[in-house]
Formats: sequence, C-alpha cells, structure tokens
Amino acid sequence: MSEKKVALVTGASRGIGRATAVELARAGYFIVINYNANEDAAKETLKQVREAGAEGEIAQFDVMDTQQTTEKLKEVVERHKKIQVLVSNAGITADGLFMMMGEDEWDSVINTTLKGFFNVTRMVLREMVKSRCGSIVAVSSLAAIAPNRGQANYAAAKAGLIGACRSLSKEVARFGIRVNVVAPGLIKTEMIEGAPVAEMKKMIPMERMGRPEEVARVIRFLCSGDASYMTGQVVGVNGGVY
Repeated sequence: MSEKKVALVTGASRGIGRATAVELARAGYFIVINYNANEDAAKETLKQVREAGAEGEIAQFDVMDTQQTTEKLKEVVERHKKIQVLVSNAGITADGLFMMMGEDEWDSVINTTLKGFFNVTRMVLREMVKSRCGSIVAVSSLAAIAPNRGQANYAAAKAGLIGACRSLSKEVARFGIRVNVVAPGLIKTEMIEGAPVAEMKKMIPMERMGRPEEVARVIRFLCSGDASYMTGQVVGVNGGVY
C-alpha cells in the first residue's frame, strides 16, 4: 500500500485556495482544508475535494493566532504523522491610500500573510525536517513586484513573503525540502470585487483575467516531483505582465 500523501492548504475555503485543494486532490493528496470564519465555504471545498476523488478534512484556525495555530496543527500532525505539502495561501486585502490607512488595516494584512506564514510553516517544517522531504509553496502576488496605488500594506506583505521564502529555501534545501512562490496577477476571485477590472485588463498582454484553476495547476506542479530541482523561485501567473 502506498503511503498517504497529506497536503495542508491555508485559506482554502475560496478562490485560489479552494482551487488548489481540488487540484492537489486530483493529484492524490489527502487535503487538510484550513479556514478561519466561513465553515460552509470550507465544507464546499471538502465536497469538491471528494468529487475530485480524494479525501480530506477541515481545520478551523486563525493563522494569525500563534497558540490556536500551534494547538490545531499539533492535532493534525499527530493524526497524519507528517505533512508532505504546505500551500501558504491565507491572505486578505484592505486597500486604501497610505496617508489614510489605519493601523488595523496595516496590521491585519501584514499579520495574516507574514505572521500566518511564520506560524503555520514553523510547525509543519519541523516534521518535514525529520522526514527529510517536503514542498512548501507560498502564494504571493504581482503586487509584490508591481503594486498599484492604495496597496502599500498588501504589497509589503506579499513582498515580505517572497523574501522569507527565498531565505528559508536556502536553510532547508539540504533536508530535501523545497520552498517556492507563485505570484498571481489579476485572478477572478472574491478578492477583486469592486476593483476597476476593465481598466486593469488593459494592462495585461493576454487581455483577460486569470482563473484560480490556472494558478492551482502551477502550484500542483511546484509541489510535484516534476519540480524536483526548483527551490527559491518566484513563478508569475499573470497573463504576461512584467
């Protein structure tokens, strides 16, 4: 009997996270679906995972909460022994002009992305080091490289994620662990509601928004053995924007 492969996807109740959970399910992974607030949406992701031919479970915890995250992931690791794949996708937006931005808007965006990455990855990484294998993929954004006005907090968070992953990739490569980043551009998810999509599409050479599934397929590749010599890389999925 082949060993069960387990993938943890944070922020998996919608958008890119949900699409990634389903894509990894198709690749044969047992999916741990993290969500913070919307249990019904997480259950829908689990339904789609099962329809894709795999099994999974939902795990409610706020990635910003160190104690909550640590306790929940201890339970997950004890139950499954190890996690081979981590997709760090949890993130939020709170756009606004820098001069008008409140401290809460800054902290919530930075902490969800960066402290969330720290809390989750630190726990999972310990088991990956013991087994001397694993793949971590973090979801950054084109905004980390080419941000628009009103995105200082989001751009800072996503750029910080790239720096953290590149540094971490050098620390853990000798343990057989790979760390890569995807940087999506304009993707059709709930996060772009209210954005000036028509104007934004004019800046994209392919003249369209991307689909969550198109990002998820790149993540699946980075998690797979087909990407066995890739670590510390940032892969843009953005329709040709540079």
